[in-house]
Amino acid sequence: MKLFVVPTPIGNLEDMTFRAIRILKEADLILAEDTRTSGFLLKHFGIETPMHSHHKFNEHKTVESIVQRIKNGQCVALISDAGTPAISDPGFLVVRECIANDIEVECLPGATAFVPALVCSGLPNDRFCFEGFLPQKKGRQTKINKLADENRTMIFYESPFRLQKTLSQLAEVLGAERRASVSREISKVFEETKRGTLNELTDYYNNNTPKGEIVIIVAGFEE
Repeated sequence: MKLFVVPTPIGNLEDMTFRAIRILKEADLILAEDTRTSGFLLKHFGIETPMHSHHKFNEHKTVESIVQRIKNGQCVALISDAGTPAISDPGFLVVRECIANDIEVECLPGATAFVPALVCSGLPNDRFCFEGFLPQKKGRQTKINKLADENRTMIFYESPFRLQKTLSQLAEVLGAERRASVSREISKVFEETKRGTLNELTDYYNNNTPKGEIVIIVAGFEE
């Protein structure tokens, strides 16, 4: 009995590991963020394991039954729509509950968007902090203000619909000349990384509508 946390490709299906495919085939149950999205992945690799929906709207209700299934001897694999579960995706609650119930949790290494974005940014990566998605409304400005003196390289996830707003707010608080990069569509056909100051990136995306999943990397504060 065990919970496997299984990363899935964030774009190119060739990023799927042999081990991930084997685990998903051998599991008794797969917990999927969106069974329709994951259905395409499973079909591509010939995986016929049953799926149950496990997402941010139902995870509080389903976590107890999942733990009980594992206690009864089942091996359960957790996947998200893309990348490593629990990193700005559902997964933390079920992992925490399994640990609290002395259930073994094994997380496979694999795809996650912020690592290639950080490396490709050209900014210092010996020390960094992952901030995920900024609050959409309440607490957003407060959060950005608290990061003004952060001296580690900062990583943010963002929607293409809020990218211009976020870059503009970061420039206002952290400084227009702060170095940054914007990576989008990582490992997909139209993968792109733009580098420059926050001001330059704001101007660029005000004139070029972004598409796809986005990772923003911002240099830390320097005295």
